[in-house]
Amino acid sequence: MKICSSPARLVQFTALLTFATIVATGSAGSARAQGSTPSFAVVAGTAVTCTNSTVTGDVGVWPGSAVTRTGCQITGTVHAADAVAEQAYLDFVAVYNDLRDDPPVCDETLTGTLAGQTLLPGVYCIAATAKTGTLILDAQGDPNAGWTFLVDGALTGTNFNVVMINSGEACNVQWWVRDAATLTTSNFLGTILVGADVTVTGGTFSGNIFAKGAVTLTGTTTTACQGSAGPGKSHRKCNQGVGNGPEGCDPGNSNHHNPSNDERGGTPGNPGRKAPRS
Repeated sequence: MKICSSPARLVQFTALLTFATIVATGSAGSARAQGSTPSFAVVAGTAVTCTNSTVTGDVGVWPGSAVTRTGCQITGTVHAADAVAEQAYLDFVAVYNDLRDDPPVCDETLTGTLAGQTLLPGVYCIAATAKTGTLILDAQGDPNAGWTFLVDGALTGTNFNVVMINSGEACNVQWWVRDAATLTTSNFLGTILVGADVTVTGGTFSGNIFAKGAVTLTGTTTTACQGSAGPGKSHRKCNQGVGNGPEGCDPGNSNHHNPSNDERGGTPGNPGRKAPRS
């Protein structure tokens, strides 16, 4: 299994998270939330219904406008059908559609419940089988390690726990879901882009929820990405050394823009980038 993967869509997704932070904080230049002001926790197309839940982050709805709160604490700003929500939604849809129409190449296709699996950073195609049990994401000590999951169908999880180990960051995980997402008594992490509705009941959600349809939160705690960069920083650069090295990937075409050291005649022990050949 390859650890390196095409980062093009991750870069675009960083722009979405950067925008979400800018409009929520009035600041620019970073996908990190500034101070105690979080970025969007939820952006929905039609409505947000929050019952007996806690949301740490801003909430946006566009083109719909309904935000229904019953025993719901939102630590952030509610943007209901305003210009901020509109731009955030349109940016999300652009990224969602791009991943749908021109997805990155998957390093591996996974079937079944994902229970008991440990995954290294990469791009994974995920079968629309109901998920349960514990999925472990192993960053191997790299805080920049990233995962992209492409679910060609609905994502359904019951007692489904996603756990990060070895210095990884939840905000460097993204899930693209073609249809709806339903999570029940699950502890989920990552930013999710969903083509229909999102329903989260019980458990926790650490990341950002973007949905073309409605978002329904019941008895859950949702915490937006803050204090860590978005998934765009997650791809592993493979042009720092020569050969496979500690980066764990083949640098043959790894930085996607310029040849690596191997391709320019670098040698072990001399890892600095070589000047282009004349």
